[in-house]
Amino acid sequence: MNSKLLLIVPCYNEQEVLEKTYERLNNYIQQLVDKNLLSDTSKICFVNDGSRDRTWQMIEELCRKNSRITGIKFSRNFGHQSAILAGLLENVNQYDCYITIDADLQDDIEAIGMMVEKYQEGASVVYGVRNDRTSDSWFKRFTAESFYKIMQKMGVPVIFNHADFRLIDNNVLVELDNYREVNMFIRGIIPTIGFKSENVYYKRAEREAGESKYPIKKMISFAWGGVTSFSTFPMRMVLWFGFFNFFVAFGIGLFVLISKFTGFTVAGWTSIVLPMAFFSGSNMIAIGLIGEYIGKIYQEVKARPRYIIEKFTETPGKS
Repeated sequence: MNSKLLLIVPCYNEQEVLEKTYERLNNYIQQLVDKNLLSDTSKICFVNDGSRDRTWQMIEELCRKNSRITGIKFSRNFGHQSAILAGLLENVNQYDCYITIDADLQDDIEAIGMMVEKYQEGASVVYGVRNDRTSDSWFKRFTAESFYKIMQKMGVPVIFNHADFRLIDNNVLVELDNYREVNMFIRGIIPTIGFKSENVYYKRAEREAGESKYPIKKMISFAWGGVTSFSTFPMRMVLWFGFFNFFVAFGIGLFVLISKFTGFTVAGWTSIVLPMAFFSGSNMIAIGLIGEYIGKIYQEVKARPRYIIEKFTETPGKS
């Protein structure tokens, strides 16, 4: 069965790896076409997320050289998740299935064939799951795995060791198009849509060139965005912390009363300053956390576009 596939590759300052990425993906897609797994009308869409180097010029050159390549250019940098969304939503109803993969190709492209096979066997969603992260540093591996465990404990339905390397079919994409929120945490949203899902497992490779686009600061920001977009667990923690503070305050008050009635009073500022610092600090944390959620509501109410497209190399026939 020949399936019409769109392979979506978000790009941000990828001039060092883009040519090699194109060659490897194009050759592999052709292999799947030759095996009658994919239709010859399958394409690769590079989404330029406001790159400051020659990434877009290279994408245009690839499009002129190969009709299988299409490109989308953002007006500025909107972020990795928005680039994935643009590649998907601007091509809804045009393909049988869609796969998203990062431009650095640390995700094994051989898994693409396995995903297509799972799709043809009836799966609507196929997650690429890393079963070997030995190429990552200890710190990267520890923080990444901790992220998935914490998210799962908070009730966010993420797939352990799955990033954004996945296949979805057009039915899933149509439903994803109904999600209108600005703060889209795709890793958490896709599992909530439902439909039959499968996993394929692969070993994560080292980045061949260029720099990682997810330093520790962005990783923390991404993780926090996922938590606050998908879970109210931190708010519940504030409530529990409030109860804890209440019992601590009750204990301090009881101690003060007993000291007064027994005549054991100590002159000094420590017993005054410490409780004040503790309670004022915890109150500021609670207010800040509430403000974070109110800020999310503020962004959603404004309903600004999740991305702005400056240019297509060809106009998708979205219907």
